[in-house]
Amino acid sequence: MEIRLTHHHGLGNEFLVVDTRQVVDGVALEQMSIDWVSAAISWCDSSGGRGADGLLLLGGSGSNMTMRLINADGSPAEMSGNGIRCLVQAGFMAENAEFPAVDVATDAGPRTVHLVESLDDKSVMLSVSMGLVSPLDEPEHWERLECHPDRPVRHLSLGNPHSVVGVDDVDAVDLRNLGERVPHINLEIVSPGPEPDAITMRVHERGVGLTQACGTGACAAAEAALTWGLVAQSADAVTVHMPGGDAVVQVNRDTTEAILTGPAVFTGEVMVTL
Repeated sequence: MEIRLTHHHGLGNEFLVVDTRQVVDGVALEQMSIDWVSAAISWCDSSGGRGADGLLLLGGSGSNMTMRLINADGSPAEMSGNGIRCLVQAGFMAENAEFPAVDVATDAGPRTVHLVESLDDKSVMLSVSMGLVSPLDEPEHWERLECHPDRPVRHLSLGNPHSVVGVDDVDAVDLRNLGERVPHINLEIVSPGPEPDAITMRVHERGVGLTQACGTGACAAAEAALTWGLVAQSADAVTVHMPGGDAVVQVNRDTTEAILTGPAVFTGEVMVTL
């Protein structure tokens, strides 16, 4: 049977979205027994499919949506700041309507997405209430990175695990090599600036590898930068420069709740056979 997918990206972080409410041969996909893990591995593989960092399963109705994310390697991911924006854009397209606010049930808990503006017929700017940025214990096998004890490190959760490391120059680091030593976490490296209220970040994502951007990672990096003093705590927001573009993160210093703002871009429709 043929299934319709849509392809989106948030700052170069690419996702395929399948609306599980679509009806094929008289039955909605959400009512079928489908091996979505195998599908994700096949469809996200750029050598045989469209290529993406993950597969998003869209459910719900209207301004109440559900999200399930499967990484390109078939592993589950609790949350994605770029992915949730892509999912909501796909939901807007499916409903042929743009809602000012959308409640999304994720594996990391409920998240609310607000429409900031429609940029054009293929792009929207959205802000996501990302929840609390919470401390984590040092992950297993962290010693494999051989970080100097004076180097700043933060282990944080936004529903998924992150380790943020401060460096002098993100481009001088062999991040692929380091990320492969701790594949069970999302590893971010950050350096200050170039603007006073900004940081520069690269990321190696769990279940994917090097990516152009990471929304939850940007939030973790922003919180770390504020804690370390790379950005003044009086700053209204932190601009996070990533290879795929810039996201803006606000972190409430009293509650550690983060708000992530960035675009979602529709790049095309994909028909696949299952």
